[in-house]
Amino acid sequence: MSDNPSSPPPNTPSDIDRRNFRSGMTSPVGDFEPFENEEEILGDMTIREDNYDEDEEGEELFGDNMENDYRAMPELDQYDIANLDQEDYNDISQTDRAAAEAEMRRRDRAAGIHRDKRDLFYEKSDDEDDVPRAKRRAAEKAAQGGEVEDAEMIESIENLEDTKGHSIKEWVSMLGPRTEIANRFNSFLRTFVDGKGQYVYRDRIRRMCEQNKSSFVVSYTDLANNQHVLAYFLPEAPFQMLEIMDKVAKEMVLSIYPTYERVTNEVHVRISDLPLVEELRTFRKLHLNQLVRTLGVVTATTGVLPQLSVIKYDCVKCGYVLGPFVQSQNTEVKPGSCPECQSGGPFSINMEQTLYRNYQKITLQESPGRIPAGRIPRSKDCILLSDLCDQCKPGDEIEVTGIYTNNYDGSLNTEQGFPVFATVLIANHMVVKDSKQVVASLTDEDIATIQKLSKDPRISERIIQSMAPSIFGHDYIKRSLALTLFGGEAKNHGEKHKLRGDINILLCGDPGTAKSQFLKYSEKIAPRAVFTTGQGASAVGLTAYVRRNPATREWTLEAGALVLADQGVCLIDEFDKMNDQDRTSIHEAMEQQSISISKAGIITSLQARCAVIAAANPIGGRYDPSMTFSENVNLSEPILSRFDILCVVKDEFDPMQDQHLARFVVGSHIKNHPTMEETIPESQPTDSMQIPQDLLKKYIVYSKENVHPKLTNMDQDKIAKMYSQLRQESLSTGSLPITVRHIESVIRMSEAHARMHLRDTVQDVDVNMAIRMMLESFIEAQKFSVMKKMRSTFQKYLSFQKDHSELLFFILRQLTLDQLAYLRCKEGPRATHVEVMEKDLIERAKAIDIHNMKQFYESELFKKNGFSYDAKRKTILQIVPEAAEA
Repeated sequence: MSDNPSSPPPNTPSDIDRRNFRSGMTSPVGDFEPFENEEEILGDMTIREDNYDEDEEGEELFGDNMENDYRAMPELDQYDIANLDQEDYNDISQTDRAAAEAEMRRRDRAAGIHRDKRDLFYEKSDDEDDVPRAKRRAAEKAAQGGEVEDAEMIESIENLEDTKGHSIKEWVSMLGPRTEIANRFNSFLRTFVDGKGQYVYRDRIRRMCEQNKSSFVVSYTDLANNQHVLAYFLPEAPFQMLEIMDKVAKEMVLSIYPTYERVTNEVHVRISDLPLVEELRTFRKLHLNQLVRTLGVVTATTGVLPQLSVIKYDCVKCGYVLGPFVQSQNTEVKPGSCPECQSGGPFSINMEQTLYRNYQKITLQESPGRIPAGRIPRSKDCILLSDLCDQCKPGDEIEVTGIYTNNYDGSLNTEQGFPVFATVLIANHMVVKDSKQVVASLTDEDIATIQKLSKDPRISERIIQSMAPSIFGHDYIKRSLALTLFGGEAKNHGEKHKLRGDINILLCGDPGTAKSQFLKYSEKIAPRAVFTTGQGASAVGLTAYVRRNPATREWTLEAGALVLADQGVCLIDEFDKMNDQDRTSIHEAMEQQSISISKAGIITSLQARCAVIAAANPIGGRYDPSMTFSENVNLSEPILSRFDILCVVKDEFDPMQDQHLARFVVGSHIKNHPTMEETIPESQPTDSMQIPQDLLKKYIVYSKENVHPKLTNMDQDKIAKMYSQLRQESLSTGSLPITVRHIESVIRMSEAHARMHLRDTVQDVDVNMAIRMMLESFIEAQKFSVMKKMRSTFQKYLSFQKDHSELLFFILRQLTLDQLAYLRCKEGPRATHVEVMEKDLIERAKAIDIHNMKQFYESELFKKNGFSYDAKRKTILQIVPEAAEA
């Protein structure tokens, strides 16, 4: 017993119970037995607990000397060895323990898990009541005198789409819904997996951080499938939703990379794949302050400027720093008075503590192919911020997802006389549509199909048959268009002498021969094309023009059609209707592929690396074969020499060909009737030789990006001999001038033909085909009297890779046409049939080294055109179509 009467005896039950409860230890069994009747004591304690509120008598646990209960007692302050379950565990060293904890922390960071040490003090069993853990923590924090964040007191909102009568913008701005949206978006970024089970957005965030970027793309489709409420709110309240998403993304990045704030202060979420694509001309009041997606061509860009983001001011009188003030797009935020000296200013911007961001304004104009007939193209200003700046240049076709919002413009109100707001697009996501992007979007299956297709020995014939399948015949023009779309290889070795790789074509001929349809088809199949007409094109409209920017009052350049078609195709219809002054402005663009500007103090050169496909009508409307090409077309020699291929389209009289053409046109109208679309899919080719148009477009883009043919084993002597022969013929006939440019044209066409087969080197086959194209272009431009003589001179080149059946059919067709003209002069228009002697055909065939005629007589081409062979009479008979129908 203690000498102090006020202190309890050392071995009282209350002392032992308190000490055991405090230390979590058990007393050694058998040391002492304080009570004889334990049940009575326990019963008495139960009664006292029940009557505690009524009866205040009892043992005082908090006495004056309560600290004695916690004094050291060596015999009790130890674990009971018999009750420890340490047999299943091995001892671990301090080093191994530290390594294991470091590994677990690294795993948690990679998984985006942030563990709070406070979680160790709570288990589910601790929450005896229904108070959530977050609230319990907040209450404890408040009891300790700490500040409680409002977000910690917010309960989760299960029915988030119930806005309780508020508008979506008001609802999203409230603290509770904001917190719930942040939690759901956080969960979406951490847990979303694709079909292969990979964490999509974790990987995107990791790649973003590896590349030191400040934004990553979130697909709207993924968001709609996983968190449909967020996808519903996003287009309606884009400013508020994107602010929440950016904040969540930044917190997630910092939880994985705590020091990433050294790289960038902002992390942006870019929304892609918005389902509805709007045209620029369809924007109305309905779209104001909505998230929209649109297409257009960039026509003008400003420089990248610093924009005030978070601004601080210095009071000039007392030096006090005011702020920060967050600037908005519309108005400038300024302080009213200084809180230190109560003065109204003046205030100067604190340059050091003010935060800036990149700012660029571009002008977006409707794509030329999407403008309704008879309308002028609409344009809209688009604002690019942060890392979106300097991602596009004039001439690029882009797809923008952004917020369509109003921008106060005082000049508009002055002009209109009543309050009017200008509208702008604040871009959130931007995709530049070019060939590289198309190649990047190709799947492995597409690439395998393209490479398999290139191994087909008749791939060039299949490509030519797939060009403009809705146009009958004109194989020569289709081959020329194919070579232009594939293109040659540009050369600029050592920045000394630049040689273009694009092939220019001029289509000239009779009306109704589908010249404009060829241009329209080229616009659809080419990865990048700009269509214009000569009558509506001016010199500055084709090249570039200078105008004063209304915002900055500076002179700026606006791109013309040739600049917009950079690395693509420029299509000019009605080429002969252009003024001579306007036509001479494209001389430089067609050969040097650049446009030099020297106006209003701006001296510069713009790129115009594009192929030109032009269509022109001859003088008087119809092509006269008795005159040369120069006499038929009102074009100067300098412009003609810049075209690699001249395609003369003649509307010749041929009963059998006319019948085939009429049947083809009628069949095309029947097949493309609206009621027939369900039965005959448009994408399905009617001929087995044809390639689907989607695959053909991918084939062209893939070959231009990945195949670069080299001129290693080219037959130079063959080209030199052909060039010298052409020069002689040109001087003797006086038709087209043959210049060194024609040698370059042969080389370009050889490279394009090799690229058509996905070959890395130019072979003899490619050179022979290029020479054949060059000669056909030259001979077709001659007088009719000279043409036959030149065909016989260059017959060995012209017959390259032509089927014997096609050659014999061409000869037989000429014979039947001559015989039909003779019969109609003799008998009138009632000639029923045409007979041609076999010996005449054999003589012509021997001139081109063809001796076996039997295969031709049995060919499908011979029978399809109404010919029959009479072996007894040694004649070939053709029934005139008009007579057969009669």
